[in-house]
Amino acid sequence: IPLVITTSSKDELKMKYSTSVTSSRRKNRKAHFGSHSEARRKLMSSNLSKELQDRHGVRSMPIRKDDEVVITRGMYKTREGKVTACFRKKFVVHVERITREKVNGTSVPVGIPASSLCITKLKMDKDRKATLERKSKNKGDAKSGEDVAMSNVD
Repeated sequence: IPLVITTSSKDELKMKYSTSVTSSRRKNRKAHFGSHSEARRKLMSSNLSKELQDRHGVRSMPIRKDDEVVITRGMYKTREGKVTACFRKKFVVHVERITREKVNGTSVPVGIPASSLCITKLKMDKDRKATLERKSKNKGDAKSGEDVAMSNVD
């Protein structure tokens, strides 16, 4: 396997961690904006609130309709509401009561990026419960593995 060595502006040699993953901005943007719906579901993930993180042992989850969220960034920061729609095509989420007036007086929902939200209450179903258990189990295994590995180091 050939080693990939890149040089930065300071003429320091840096090695890529994985040769199968590109660092190209162009290719990463193509992959992001050309991704299919199921991949976009994962890309549209939001952090859980501190309480939910402690309860489930999971940091973030893909957002879905009927989750309760608080907006953490932007003009609508600190506003709370329930997710009314997730538009994967636009990478945007609509939250109830977050609207703006059009020139003709009609009210339209404002699209909020999923990364600007924090989930405060999860809409639970069997698939989501299974996902939470799987993710928390993986995190628990990693922690216990580190503890075991470091237990014999003095």
